[in-house]
Amino acid sequence: MTKSTTTIEIFGADIICASCVNAPSSKDTYEWLQAAIDRKYPDQPYAIEYIDIESDITDEKHKKIAQQIQDDEFFYPLVMINDEMIGEGYIQLKPVFAALEKQGFVAQS
Repeated sequence: MTKSTTTIEIFGADIICASCVNAPSSKDTYEWLQAAIDRKYPDQPYAIEYIDIESDITDEKHKKIAQQIQDDEFFYPLVMINDEMIGEGYIQLKPVFAALEKQGFVAQS
């Protein structure tokens, strides 16, 4: 059984990260991840949020992470699951799925 508090946050910007040539945009990554999670783990609750690092961010935690990305400490898109960084730059499904399964998600066949 999954925890209903599983929170996925994708930090990104409209401009594709200069170090991530040929990678999808942050928004595309957000939509792709959401579709992949819904397909593999249907009917399992989670919250997913896209945070634009170039927008006015009011949440202090989000503001700090956005600043770290802007200071080149991390690449974007950056994926966090329950405050744990899962990937940055070119995002792959395997580590995201492994992190979700650690949270109790069960893949549907």
